[in-house]
Amino acid sequence: MARKSRTLTPEEFDRLIAAIPEQHRLMVQTFIETGMRWGELIALRPRHIDFLRREVTVEETIVEVSKKHSPTGERYLVKPYPKDNEPRTFGMRQPWLDAVAAHIQSHDVDRDDLLFPTKAGTPISRNTFRTRVWLPAVKASGVDFPVRVHDLRHAHASWLLSGGSDLKSVMERMGHAQIQTTQKYLHTLPGADQKNLDALDRISTRPW
Repeated sequence: MARKSRTLTPEEFDRLIAAIPEQHRLMVQTFIETGMRWGELIALRPRHIDFLRREVTVEETIVEVSKKHSPTGERYLVKPYPKDNEPRTFGMRQPWLDAVAAHIQSHDVDRDDLLFPTKAGTPISRNTFRTRVWLPAVKASGVDFPVRVHDLRHAHASWLLSGGSDLKSVMERMGHAQIQTTQKYLHTLPGADQKNLDALDRISTRPW
């Protein structure tokens, strides 16, 4: 029998982010704040962020390929549109915008530079990040299930729905082509069913 999937809770994320090395912490926080796919996250640049409107636009993704399968010989290919071929724009919270603005200033990041590159200025390899940063942090955090990097995207959608966001807006934010994909994230946090019971208590007038 397949293991039932778990959703990372906000409390577990707090433990996990505390175990992430400082230089990668904002990137991981961006992952949970945006729910982006990995390729979209590592393709993020300052020009994709509108600080006045407090919005981010996802319009590129970076794909990692073997050099022999690359038409240009490059290891990373920048594609102008993410999955489902549709750019999307969504709002961001002010504390994240402030943290990114400080990061851009302190690291002298130009408008078209990658926001979270390697020291050499290249995109971060997913496998390298997983083995050198992610897995050690998961172990150190004491979170009691094998959290994957992609689980942050799942957690983002689950947290939004648990917090009261509607399916349509979460679908658009996540870049899902079908609303059925978004529906998978309903009622995935512990205690979700208790909210249903609380709702019945609020609406019902008949005493037992």
